[in-house]
Amino acid sequence: MPGRWHPRAGADPVRGSRDVTRDDGHHSRPMTAHPSHSTPRALRVDPATGLVDAARQVPSPNCDARPDGADLSLIVVHGISLPPGEFGGPWIDRLFTNSLPPEVHPYFAGIAAARVSAHLLIRRDGEVVQYVPLHQRAWHAGASRWCGRERCNDFSIGIELEGTDDLPYEPVQYHVLSALIIALCRAYPTLSPENVTGHSDIAPGRKTDPGPLFDWPRLRALVRARYPT
Repeated sequence: MPGRWHPRAGADPVRGSRDVTRDDGHHSRPMTAHPSHSTPRALRVDPATGLVDAARQVPSPNCDARPDGADLSLIVVHGISLPPGEFGGPWIDRLFTNSLPPEVHPYFAGIAAARVSAHLLIRRDGEVVQYVPLHQRAWHAGASRWCGRERCNDFSIGIELEGTDDLPYEPVQYHVLSALIIALCRAYPTLSPENVTGHSDIAPGRKTDPGPLFDWPRLRALVRARYPT
């Protein structure tokens, strides 16, 4: 159902998954937010290039063309941390660019060969990183279903939040995510603030992110305050 704005229960520290190749592991002390990104500014999306103006660009090879006729109609919110429960460092960039060193951490050995990506990442300090142009298909959702439609990668934009299922997300992440949602909807009229869902909702039983501590009412209120319908 579109516009649920409600997370499913569950807990997993990496990307809310019960798939060993993607998400599970231990917890560690979180990184505190960095003040340099504490006040998000308005974001702009260039629909011609599919790029977000304020994003740090880290191109991922893990993408391809969307099928002909596929309309952008869904935004999927994910959660990720590498190693599980740890924040900061280059490891999400390295995973999405197929350069994660398996010897650095025991968890990495099981996921280094994974070919995955997302369009965007919002780090704990509010920094935005872009891996895939928005008109391209990122490999973020896996086997998934939304409103009777299979293969959500075909018609969705995937936004990762650096975090875990069992820790609250940072306030700045909600502000940046709301700004991104608004910018995306303005750039692509087929998107709607009501059609934003969690990975757990399109892959129930297989994924749990962004987790039960993700504050959907808070995000909804931020979007509505800045993008009245």
